[in-house]
Amino acid sequence: MSRPRSYDAVVIGSGPNGLAAAITLLRAGRSVLVLEANETFGGGARSAELTLPGFVHDVCSAVHPLAAGSPFFRTLPLERHGLEWVHPPAPLAHPLDDGTAVVLERSIETTSETLGADKAAYRKLMSPLVRDWPTLETALLAPPRLPRHPLILARFGWRALRSAKGLAGSLFKGERARALFAGLAAHSMLPLENSATAAFGLVLGITGHAVGWPAPRGGSQKITDALVSYFKSLGGEVVARARVESVDELPPARVVLCDLTPRGLLRVAGHRLPASYRRRLERYRYGPGAFKLDWALDGPVPWRAKECLRAGTVHLGGTLDEIAASERAA
Repeated sequence: MSRPRSYDAVVIGSGPNGLAAAITLLRAGRSVLVLEANETFGGGARSAELTLPGFVHDVCSAVHPLAAGSPFFRTLPLERHGLEWVHPPAPLAHPLDDGTAVVLERSIETTSETLGADKAAYRKLMSPLVRDWPTLETALLAPPRLPRHPLILARFGWRALRSAKGLAGSLFKGERARALFAGLAAHSMLPLENSATAAFGLVLGITGHAVGWPAPRGGSQKITDALVSYFKSLGGEVVARARVESVDELPPARVVLCDLTPRGLLRVAGHRLPASYRRRLERYRYGPGAFKLDWALDGPVPWRAKECLRAGTVHLGGTLDEIAASERAA
């Protein structure tokens, strides 16, 4: 891959993080080249016709509360580049074996009304956190640094550092609220007895109320397409089907940013890294994957719990104990 010019930065990988870094550098007046090994840009934010013609499926991620709620994304004019968020009537439904479903609504009050004896406990947990989200989002999504609002962060943190199973079991008496929280916390892809797994349940619950769980109209690829379009409008260069085998083959650049997995980073830059850091990458333990099944539907899914028809996301996992057992087994 020989290119005649030099750049301030070359970014390897066109996932959302790589594109965000590239856009940030461009807006600071730097020259940037983004290289992507695949035919399409986006990493996990891609879409394709995976079943029948005309049916667009997301290759990986589909619903994006943290993209819609991202402080950085809000600084970008992505709607002018084709991104439109679609909010379902309810962010989430969690069906149970009795034929009913717990529904996470945008309203805390409406959500709590379906939780029986845990109504007050749920409102007490979520109300201050949702109120504080504009402050919390910056602290939680930014790189680690001294907090500007330590009391607000502490109110979140003393619960977030607990295990999801411990927090749900101590705060809630009934299975409905416990199951709802377990489904949220299972996005950690860790045993729910582990410390800090409660943080995942809290953040996803907060965002469900504060910003919603939207999907991009047309699929996750539209997020990437908008980022790439804006990047190009600023003068950036982006090239697909440009697999990098070694950083040594890149055009001259003041800095190289790698939006890669640990193994990918070792492959392209391992010989440039300190031995101690290389050993840490080699020891990196990948988490469990996901089994993904795509359907081309000819009608609505015939849920026993009709509430599921209002939800953009459905968690199938059962009770807190059942979800905890499945996460532990994986």
